Amino acid sequence: MGLTKYVYYSLLGWKIEGDFDRSIKKSVLIIAPHTSNMDFLLSVLVRRILKLQINFVGKKELFNPLWGWYFRWMGGAALNRNKSEKKVQAIANVFSQHQEFRLAIAPEGTRKKVNSWKTGYYYIALSAKVPIISVRLDYQNKVMGISEAFYPTGDIKADELILKSFFKGIKGKVPAWS
Repeated sequence: MGLTKYVYYSLLGWKIEGDFDRSIKKSVLIIAPHTSNMDFLLSVLVRRILKLQINFVGKKELFNPLWGWYFRWMGGAALNRNKSEKKVQAIANVFSQHQEFRLAIAPEGTRKKVNSWKTGYYYIALSAKVPIISVRLDYQNKVMGISEAFYPTGDIKADELILKSFFKGIKGKVPAWS
């Protein structure tokens, strides 16, 4: 057993349920509930265990000569947004620049308690014509669950009911914010 698997399975006591369809090279991953910085560490470990490229976007200033190599190595893509381009469209355009791109997003947009999800993840997937894959962080049972791909229909209200059902009853690290 490698060090990553040892840390994830033995030291932390977590499991993985589900897997990614490897034939799907581009997707938006919604990871929830996002209540702690620990979510990032768990996600990085699972990414290494599954040997899967998972990405994020960041403002182009993060990808400077000093730190840019690190952010690219971690799967980052610089978001070079011009003033006439909306953020959702700018992120959707990043998909066309890559052969393989799985964008990880917390739909809550924060680690705090929210009453509704932000909708950017949905419109990015719709605009980029890629599926949404849900990833739940179940701290109560120490399970990271991965759903099958969901292709948005354009009816966000109906689609969110389906997407949110995958997270029903799941508690994050800070249960009060889940």
